[in-house]
Amino acid sequence: MTRRSFWAWGMADQEPSREQYAALAHRLQRRYGVARELPQPPTAASLHLRKPRLTPHPLVAGICSMDDHDRAAHTYGRSFRDRIRAFNCDFPNPPDIIAYPRNEAEVRTVLDWCSNSNIIAIPYGGGSTVVAGIEPPPADKIVTIDLTRLDRVLEIDDTSRAARIQAGVLGPALEAQLRPAGFTLRHFPQSFEFSSLGGWIATRSGGHYATNHTHIDDFVESVRMVTPAGDWDSRRLPGSGAGPSPDRMVIGSEGILGIITEAWMRIQARPRFRASAGVVFDTMAAAANAARLIAQAKLWPANLRMLDPNEAQDFANLDGAQALLIIGFESAELPQDDHIRQAVAIARDAGGSISNDDILIADAAQRSDSSAGRQGAVGSWRNSFINAPYERNAAIGFGIVAETLETAITWERWPALDEAVRSALHDALQRTCGNGRVSCRFTHVYPDGPAPYYTFEGLGPVGAELEIHAAVKQAASDAVMAAGGTITHHHAVGRAHRPWYDHQRPDPFAAALRAAKQTLDPNGILNPGVLIDP
Repeated sequence: MTRRSFWAWGMADQEPSREQYAALAHRLQRRYGVARELPQPPTAASLHLRKPRLTPHPLVAGICSMDDHDRAAHTYGRSFRDRIRAFNCDFPNPPDIIAYPRNEAEVRTVLDWCSNSNIIAIPYGGGSTVVAGIEPPPADKIVTIDLTRLDRVLEIDDTSRAARIQAGVLGPALEAQLRPAGFTLRHFPQSFEFSSLGGWIATRSGGHYATNHTHIDDFVESVRMVTPAGDWDSRRLPGSGAGPSPDRMVIGSEGILGIITEAWMRIQARPRFRASAGVVFDTMAAAANAARLIAQAKLWPANLRMLDPNEAQDFANLDGAQALLIIGFESAELPQDDHIRQAVAIARDAGGSISNDDILIADAAQRSDSSAGRQGAVGSWRNSFINAPYERNAAIGFGIVAETLETAITWERWPALDEAVRSALHDALQRTCGNGRVSCRFTHVYPDGPAPYYTFEGLGPVGAELEIHAAVKQAASDAVMAAGGTITHHHAVGRAHRPWYDHQRPDPFAAALRAAKQTLDPNGILNPGVLIDP
């Protein structure tokens, strides 16, 4: 059976081929005028991890692994920094043991063992974090608790359209279990293939919908969590005004308060009607303004993504001079013809260009995987979005420094933030690499502001990638905060964003969060260093 790669996105048999490396070397030669040797990726035989510093308690020994590959694969997430270190087999602080509980009782047993023995416990879903959310802190004894064997949809309520789902289920398996009943959660982050329901809840994941229901928050009906102080089980309700919401404390808690084991989630019928369009603009500013007008009209398109000229060229095959606004609607019950035409009319009035033949509409007579959204510039972007994590694997080892960062800002401050972040990125890339490229798209759009998502790339010396990345990330993050944006819209805080998160949150809230952790995790063993200091 093929295992997950310990350094790349995906499975071990999906690691870059020699042909992919050669193609990227050719692109680097063309773009930067630099010839680079093809990297030599690591193998499992390259792993030489330190010995585990503890042995499993007899009560949990049967569900634990101390295998080097398992420990390496659970050390890092999949950010650029993570993949560079794993590619170089740099694992100075791997977890000692990986526990794979199969049910909530075993989660409780593992957690009790860790709490009573002062062993650091790190909850783990799909391992797709890009903010060091599951990276072990400096400690003598570390157990990573992998929830992926809690992978079932336990119950479906057809009448209320909700499902009780175990937290360890990964995106594809979740959808496969809902599909026979005609339902979907319809939450598709880019990490969908290797991220879990519990991970989405713990990190306040952003998903498929670009407007209206943008975050996992909008789908949570109730949450069950195991803590060292006891079980946390909120009442299942469509809404409540009874004090601060217990669910809101769990959503975004990033594993510091307890381990999410299951949740009741709002589900919906699978879409039957779809409509999409790609509207071209001469400037990014005009495309962004069109996105604002559509969002403020409250048509609530499922997809509303602005791509700047660089992004539109890279991922939608445009000419590099024009911006693109992708608009998409979907429904299980109603045709979307009127909605797409109304949104396109707004975009045209804002300066956009599109022919009527490029508005793609799928009606109920067509299959649900029909051509709407799969053709033209929109289809090119969709395919690039899905394949992007795999394509980034081949960049490791060439000296390429490439990463993304995301934020959110109100509309009146958006132009100033964009100017500041682009300037910071270009200056840092010029200073560290002597070159660089920056692009931006909107991942989510609200009536009061967008969530811009920046991608940067530069070429530096092989071996200097981590230092360059740190300098560029620091400059961009400082610029985001100075412009009034959030340090993260949907990637979570983890350890990577802690310095800026500490400035973003109110001090009394930090004190309240510390008090909550002290109550639920009195020995401070759950994911210390994330969100707050132990």
